[in-house]
Amino acid sequence: SAYMAANSGANVTYNPTGSGAGVTTFLSGATAWAGSDKALADDEVEQSKSVCTEGTAFDVPVYISPIAVVFNLKGVSDAGKHINMDAATIAKIFDGKITKWNDDAIKQQNPKVDLPDLDITVVHRSDKSGTTKNFLSYVKDAAGDAWSYELGSENWPNEVGQGAKGTSGVISTVQQADGTIGYADASQAGELGTVAVKVGDDYVPFSAEAAAKVVDASPLDESATGDNRVVVKLDHNTTEAGAYPIVLVSYDIACPAYKDADTAKFVKSWLTYVVSDEGQQTAASAAGSAPLSDTMRQKVLKSIDAIETK
Repeated sequence: SAYMAANSGANVTYNPTGSGAGVTTFLSGATAWAGSDKALADDEVEQSKSVCTEGTAFDVPVYISPIAVVFNLKGVSDAGKHINMDAATIAKIFDGKITKWNDDAIKQQNPKVDLPDLDITVVHRSDKSGTTKNFLSYVKDAAGDAWSYELGSENWPNEVGQGAKGTSGVISTVQQADGTIGYADASQAGELGTVAVKVGDDYVPFSAEAAAKVVDASPLDESATGDNRVVVKLDHNTTEAGAYPIVLVSYDIACPAYKDADTAKFVKSWLTYVVSDEGQQTAASAAGSAPLSDTMRQKVLKSIDAIETK
């Protein structure tokens, strides 16, 4: 909305179909750019040759958002309380190995919380989702032997719990029943309870600042194929004080060259605005995302500047 207000005649429409659907639509040539909460896979980079006039598509970070582990537990979440959990406990819950809220693994980390003898109901995404991939990437890296599944596509890997479509579907399902737990972009957590995640010896609740700490402390993925790509390799095992390790880095995906010069100019203008200080602050105030650091912004702008507009 802010971009359109500043650029008369520009029209940007957003369809929240999920990262998988967004990338598929972009690779079909139906959209000028796409947003995805996971970086492109090597085969997707290769496939983009068919839609980009020259070279292959690139992805750059545009938003940093914590992923909240949200729960609905009478007497706890409605009292505004966090629950502390380490990675292994989170993994065992989402793999159906911990099935009660008063399980010893949860009780030991929450000695001051009155946990009920109530079944845990897991809620996960039913659609292909970058949020799922980011959440499971954390679990895989940080939970050790407690999580046995390989990190595959953006689909949920087991039969535990119930699926819900989109972020709104997960939040709505968790809200509807006592004892539920799920994961979602933290900006949508609302009044639900959230898990403070163990980092080092401390438990850290989500915040934009805590999410930004992890990204700045993480290296870029040097194995990412293709030109102009800026892909963050998140350090889920960080012990950085005050860092929140379950983070979603949202990428915008674009071509370095388009058949239509006006399309190229629009995409370049749009991406430049999104990563600008104004664009980042607008997103932070509206959605609770963490602004890109100046260092990251300069890396991203270098890729955006490579878009041909002649």
